[in-house]
Amino acid sequence: MTGPAHDASPSAAAPLEGILVADFSRVLAGPLATMTLADLGARVVKVERPEAGDDTRAWGPPWSPHAATYFEGVNRNKESVALDLKDAADRERARRLAIRADVVIENFLPGTLERVGLGYDDVARQNPGVVYVSITGFGSAGGARLPGYDFVVQALGGLMHITGEADGDPMKVGVALVDVLTGKDAVIGVLAALRRRAQTGAGSRIEVSLLSSLQGALANQAAAHLGAGASPTRMGNMHPSIAPYELLRCADGPLAIACGNDGQFAKLAAAVGVPELAQDERFRTNTQRVANRPALREALEAALAAAPAAEWQERLNGVGVPAGQAGDIAEGLAFAERIGLEPTIEVMGADGASHGRQVRHPVLWQPPFEPPRRAAPALDEHGDDVRAWLDAD
Repeated sequence: MTGPAHDASPSAAAPLEGILVADFSRVLAGPLATMTLADLGARVVKVERPEAGDDTRAWGPPWSPHAATYFEGVNRNKESVALDLKDAADRERARRLAIRADVVIENFLPGTLERVGLGYDDVARQNPGVVYVSITGFGSAGGARLPGYDFVVQALGGLMHITGEADGDPMKVGVALVDVLTGKDAVIGVLAALRRRAQTGAGSRIEVSLLSSLQGALANQAAAHLGAGASPTRMGNMHPSIAPYELLRCADGPLAIACGNDGQFAKLAAAVGVPELAQDERFRTNTQRVANRPALREALEAALAAAPAAEWQERLNGVGVPAGQAGDIAEGLAFAERIGLEPTIEVMGADGASHGRQVRHPVLWQPPFEPPRRAAPALDEHGDDVRAWLDAD
């Protein structure tokens, strides 16, 4: 469905080559979903408000030399067109985009696009194969009018209740994790719907909410409540079911150590010079270690005080015990680079100049394809071309 002048697929091998995405989303969850589809070769046309654009264009600092880094981080490989949905001509262009698209993704308050003729029923009437995705904060029923912001959903959904120190306040995660999870869930829904459409020809109406994505990601913590009536709470860096699985202090600072089974714990005890801990009745099994966590931590930190964290990390990894220093983002990217993961890519502006580096799409493919590397667009950067394409009969 893409116009030949706008074919954004990077190579013949791109998995989503030929897929057109109409992106009516803004902020994080929706734009992350559409950027993921763009990274996989889809053509994504991002519809923005005239003059202001996506909210995150103004979410700085920090700013790169080109834009707010928040916006840049989730909008690469897209075309931007500014359309005023209150204007009849622009509204008709938006309708034409939606009925040409394979995928429509929006995150307006429920009912908003219906009022301007861009709801699912309106689009599917002329585009029955469309995969139409609505991202909401709290669904389209009782929570339809509630504004969905990641921070508030972390609070309401229970994530903050299990994050932070035991004697401290509830704490949010250090990134807008619920938005990220919701964006990824939306992509999963899109790919499954495209697969079904390829088999049956039928389109799909998909809804994903921030609250549902959060609760779906609570994993073992939700299972503890539902399956055993337990009430998970904040434990700092400790794990509710495994020990040791936390930050332990070494001679110069903390080290994350994770022992997922009794064999790993025996290797840990031997490596730090206290093999007898593995035979101590308080620590022989994981269940016993969890029950005696304070004594276990005291014994291990007494041994770890003999050397700095970096030395212990090397020793423990050498014998198969998961361990790592708590570095910052720069150190994490540098570590990924050292072990050959190539975590970043350079993105290029329309003028061919570098717009810096971004974290690459995390999936590696065989056979490989070269994903596009276009920087996030300026507001209405592609507006003239897209409007001319949409106005053409």
